[in-house]
Amino acid sequence: ILFALVAASIIRSYVIEPFQIPTGSMEKTLVVGDYLFVNKLAYGPKVPVTPLSFPLVHNTVPWVNVQSYTQLEKGSYNRLPGFGGVNRNDVVVFNYPSGDTAVYDPRMPMGLMGHDYHGIVIREAQRLWVEEAFSDRQSDVTQFYVDSIVNANPGQNLDMQRVRDYATSLGREKLIKTNAKEFIVNRNYWMNRARKMIAIDKITMDNEGEMIQHGGAIYRPVDKRENYIKRCVAVPGDIVEIKSSVLYINNQPADVAPGQNLQYFAYNFVPKSELSMREKYGLEKGRNDYYSPNNGTVYIINATASEFKKLKRDFSEAQFELNLEKQYSDTSKQAPTGLQMLANLDKFPKDPYINNTTTDFNKFTVPKKGVTVDLNDQNIAWYRRIITAYEGHTLKETTAGIYIDNKKVNSYTFEMNYYWMMGDNRYNSADSRVWGFVPEDHIVGRASLVWFSKSPDVGIRWERIFKLIK
Repeated sequence: ILFALVAASIIRSYVIEPFQIPTGSMEKTLVVGDYLFVNKLAYGPKVPVTPLSFPLVHNTVPWVNVQSYTQLEKGSYNRLPGFGGVNRNDVVVFNYPSGDTAVYDPRMPMGLMGHDYHGIVIREAQRLWVEEAFSDRQSDVTQFYVDSIVNANPGQNLDMQRVRDYATSLGREKLIKTNAKEFIVNRNYWMNRARKMIAIDKITMDNEGEMIQHGGAIYRPVDKRENYIKRCVAVPGDIVEIKSSVLYINNQPADVAPGQNLQYFAYNFVPKSELSMREKYGLEKGRNDYYSPNNGTVYIINATASEFKKLKRDFSEAQFELNLEKQYSDTSKQAPTGLQMLANLDKFPKDPYINNTTTDFNKFTVPKKGVTVDLNDQNIAWYRRIITAYEGHTLKETTAGIYIDNKKVNSYTFEMNYYWMMGDNRYNSADSRVWGFVPEDHIVGRASLVWFSKSPDVGIRWERIFKLIK
């Protein structure tokens, strides 16, 4: 038994590791219920940073929800030789970059509440600010404000026009605008209060707006952060931009994976039977490939290019419209309002003055090892986590300039390569658009083969067994 455990641990750490798809962010390339193998030899296996850990589990021992590793013995990043490097369009498994801090929730099977701790801090800070800024919390507009902003789905921009219109109807537009700007100006104060509440008082708010007791915030080393799987759409040195849901790499439209989804509004659309929609168009109602949030007036459809072509052919009476989120500060000469700046905190680099959305992203270059960039107050937001969290320096921004390790600088040289990862289910994926660049020391391996697949709705997916991942 001991020999088997040692052998299995070595194979899992250095050769190949099984992985299960838990969410729909890679549909329809990979779907919930897929079991796959991750090839660690493709890029070279990482030597464990925390070698003393419970065998054959990642960071938590199942059922008892206790940490599976100890940091008494801790190494540094080192990767053994592999067959090559990460290529553009590879499907890659990596340690979650924003998982350096995690929050435990006893209600969850594995104890994890919300992978994006930094997003949780922003949302908690907004809640604290709302409670203090609005003394009449029982009023309709305040409750609407809480529902629309604090409890918005993670990674989703605020419907600011709806907030503004509702506030105006109650004569509260000016108050909301004024207080939104007050939050932005003093956001560090509110975020520090939120961090203290999460770390000490252990009180936070869940998606339903309820106060809960949780297990506090903990730090996780690189190799024990959650495993994520996305498609690498850009490698070090690539220029990236998203315009109207079209991804551009080096100023050219990027390759579109056969399983990549876009989201459409469908008007005058009457779906056929569930069996017909699944077998003829590849759309499964159980995984929200098509649904109506307003009882049939309009449908929301997530479809690949080939599926959408079939829908347009067979539903000629329906009108289809690509779902595009409006950009604000980039399309107007005017400075963004307080509400617009709040919305800008949803997407990387989570800066109130940089307006990125799910469907439109400002042009930027993926950092490359050894390349030096100029630093200023307009672009420092893109590099804060790289300088501090990933490459281990201190950073201080003052009116007198930018200081790294207590030395005033106007440039920075990257110490690692970075990658830009996106889910093929573009409208339903928390990816680099939310948490930014993936450092090379977070790369685990390449997803190679689906060896089994089972859906709770349709049972075993025989057509997906032993399917190569492309």
